[in-house]
Amino acid sequence: MKEELVFPKVITGTHGPEEGAGAGTPWPDDVPPNQDDTWYPLRDDPWRARQVEVLIALLWGVTAICGIGLMIVYWTGGQAQLEGVLMFGGFAALAAGLVIWARKLVPGQEVTASRGEHTSDPDERSGVVTSLERGTRPMLTRRGFLLKKVLVPVGGVFGLATLWPLASLGSRPDRALFHTKWYPGARLVTEDGRPIRVDDIVVDGELTVFPEGFIEDAMSAAVVINIGTDKMQSRTVNGFNQAGFEVGSGPNGIVAFSKICTHAGCPVSLFNVLSMQLICPCHQSTFDILKSCEPVFGPASRPLPQLPLGVRPDGYLIATRDFVEPVGPGFWNRGSEP
Repeated sequence: MKEELVFPKVITGTHGPEEGAGAGTPWPDDVPPNQDDTWYPLRDDPWRARQVEVLIALLWGVTAICGIGLMIVYWTGGQAQLEGVLMFGGFAALAAGLVIWARKLVPGQEVTASRGEHTSDPDERSGVVTSLERGTRPMLTRRGFLLKKVLVPVGGVFGLATLWPLASLGSRPDRALFHTKWYPGARLVTEDGRPIRVDDIVVDGELTVFPEGFIEDAMSAAVVINIGTDKMQSRTVNGFNQAGFEVGSGPNGIVAFSKICTHAGCPVSLFNVLSMQLICPCHQSTFDILKSCEPVFGPASRPLPQLPLGVRPDGYLIATRDFVEPVGPGFWNRGSEP
C-alpha cells in the first residue's frame, strides 16, 4: 500500500487550510517533499536581518540626500556635471538597496508545485492565488519599516528631484507658434538694421529681411525678391488672397516669403534666378516663387508663407500684417487660425 505524505509544517502549521491544501492532504507524487516557500537567507537570524534593514535605510538615505542636492544645484543655476553625479549616486543607492532587500529579506527559494489535473475547481484556483500572494507578503508586511518609513518618502523626494529639469523645457507655446514679430507698418530691415526702400532691390535680386526692431528673431526671417515683370499665380490662404501681397516698383513686382523651410525649419538660402525658385540646402526642398512658393521638389509639403507688403510714402518697404499662416514645419495643433 502506497504511503501517504502530508504537507510540511510551512503549509499545515503556518498557513493552514485557507491558504491552499489543508492538513492531512495526501502529498502529491510529482512534488519534492520538505519545500518551504517562506524561507529567505536571514529568516533565522533576526539580528542580522535588522542590520541589513538599517543598511538599506542608509543607502536610501543617500538617495534622499542626492535628490535634495539635485534640487539645490538646479535651483541655484545648475551645473551639468554635478547634476549628473547626484542623479547617478541617487539611482545607484536606490538600486543597491532594492537588490540587497531582494537577496536577503525576500523569499526566493524555488518551489515546485504539482501539475495535478488540467482543470481545477474554484477552491483550488483560490489556493493558487493565495500561494502566489505569500511570495510578496513578507516583503510588504514584515518589512513595514523599509517600505513605509523609508522607501515611500525617499522615493517621493528623489522622484520630485528628477522632475525638476522639466522646468528647462520652458513655458507652453500657446499661440506663439502661429505668429512672428511682423506687425502692420513694420519696416523691412537687413540683418544689420538698415531699412529697405522699394528701389533698393534690383530685378531678379533678393535680400534677407527682418521686422524693424526684431532682427534677432529667427522665426521672423523673410526673403524679399524682385520678380521683375513676371506674373505670380496667387492662392487663397485662410480667406486671404495673396494677389494683394505683392507691391510694385514701376513695371516690376516685389514679393516676400518666409525664409523658414516648411519641412524641417532650415533657412531657405539658395535662389535660382533662372527658374525663379527658392531652394533649401538641407534637404533640397524647392519652391516655385511664381506659384506662391509651392513646393515642386523635395520633402516639403507646404508652400512658404507669403508676407503681405506695402510701401510707405517715403519709399520704405513695410509689412501690412503678419504672415497669414504659421511659418516653419508643421506641429501637433497647427490649424487654420491666422
